[in-house]
Amino acid sequence: MAAAVLNGLKMAATSQAYLESMPVNDTRKLLSDLCRHFYGLGWVSGTGGSITIKVHDESIPKPQQLIVMSPSGVQKERMVPEDMYVLSPSGCFLSSPSPKPYPNKPPKCSDCAPLFMKAYLMRNAGAVIHSHGMESCIVTMIDPLSKEFRITHMEMIKGIQGHGYYDELVVPIIENTAHERELTDALAEAIEAYPKTTAVLVRNHGIYIWGDSWIHAKTQAECYHYLFDAAIKLYQLGLDWSTPDHGPIKKYGGKTNMSVKAGTVNSNHETEPSRRCIVLDIEGTTTPISFVTDVLFPFARNNVSRHLAATYETDETQDDIKLLRTQVQSDLEQGIVGAVPIPPDDAGKEEVIAALVANVEAMIKADRKITALKQLQGHIWRTGFQNNELEGVVFEDVPEALQNWHASGIKVYIYSSGSRLAQRLLFGYTNYGDLRKYLCGFFDTTVGNKRETKSYVEITESVGVDKPSEILFVTDVYQEAVAAKAAGLEVIISIRPGNGPLPDNHGFKTITSFSDI
Repeated sequence: MAAAVLNGLKMAATSQAYLESMPVNDTRKLLSDLCRHFYGLGWVSGTGGSITIKVHDESIPKPQQLIVMSPSGVQKERMVPEDMYVLSPSGCFLSSPSPKPYPNKPPKCSDCAPLFMKAYLMRNAGAVIHSHGMESCIVTMIDPLSKEFRITHMEMIKGIQGHGYYDELVVPIIENTAHERELTDALAEAIEAYPKTTAVLVRNHGIYIWGDSWIHAKTQAECYHYLFDAAIKLYQLGLDWSTPDHGPIKKYGGKTNMSVKAGTVNSNHETEPSRRCIVLDIEGTTTPISFVTDVLFPFARNNVSRHLAATYETDETQDDIKLLRTQVQSDLEQGIVGAVPIPPDDAGKEEVIAALVANVEAMIKADRKITALKQLQGHIWRTGFQNNELEGVVFEDVPEALQNWHASGIKVYIYSSGSRLAQRLLFGYTNYGDLRKYLCGFFDTTVGNKRETKSYVEITESVGVDKPSEILFVTDVYQEAVAAKAAGLEVIISIRPGNGPLPDNHGFKTITSFSDI
């Protein structure tokens, strides 16, 4: 039955009547308007660049929606709705523009079409923009060998899907070819290799950017171009855009490096591993376990009811409740101890909150490392930190070590089971002040469980090293150390007061202070 309905939708969407309908005509006009706007920004001058948008129709699932695409070799600022091509979801032409008299060229669909289709098929995009903006070209030329563009601690990063101010934005760079269509495979490989990216740079050429809708794609395109322009200007000033404080670019041996390899020789004249990044655990590594168990957890547990009651109607809390409902349903099906059913919304706010509190208290008691719990805890802790009810605690050797690593060009990241928000709060409101200026990014369980090797593979691919051994991971948990080592990372185990015992003959180097690294 469902297949028959879907086939009916496909046939209706490709009928001549639908091709002449308001949704299609509105999308044609929108696309021509955007081309004129982007021409004014310098993104599609000289007939270069292109745009494509899916025809939004609530009655048709996005994968089955028609595609409107701009033509190739046309003055983008002079295009009209009738100049646009309409394609089926699979990329077949359903409607083509009529030829225009000389000196106009015969109509031809965008050479970007195969690349646009990859974004539609692989990312379920609603719109894709191909820009030839000068910033997107020059930024790929600063380091001809770099396969990625990286930037952090810039306000406009918040406009990129899934990123915040303190996050590191990574955009893959592929090499240019003589013909646009020849980029298709390289673009697809980059999309697959960087599952979080919403853009791919093409060296000496431009950029492809996609989003869930034309508004989302346009917003991100504006943010990407701003960040590229900022990076170029910072470079001209001799400043490093890829580090949190954007300090002077360091030069080693006459060569400019935005990411410094810090290999050293120890007192025994042995070469220490060459490190470009350090990834730190929190509990038992930067922070006493007792702070988490005796301060943070009780604060969250004691304030769940108050927080939910005060913020119940907000989008943020409704999203938290949705995640908790999904998690609790799974727990009930698996027979997890402490899980109790959450009544539907129409049962009343008080009953829903009471059930949520019971589940959250059970999750905290079991110290479960699950996203639904960690996200809510982060929101509760945010209120505590902002109201000066909480202050983050780190060991006394941590601030100096972070400062020294940062000064030497080593990028430092945090990987914890706590949410990224909770991590930023802890390091932003510490007993030594705001330490976030020394950190390049934060990883949580959305990249995977900390005891699984694939999580560290994902981190390796995210931080932009040539090989996993250029990353040092410091943790107090043996199972995490084993998983990270299996992924090829260098590993050190942290021994701090209150940490649990390690197995005999565990085989890992240990430290009692970051000054030992």
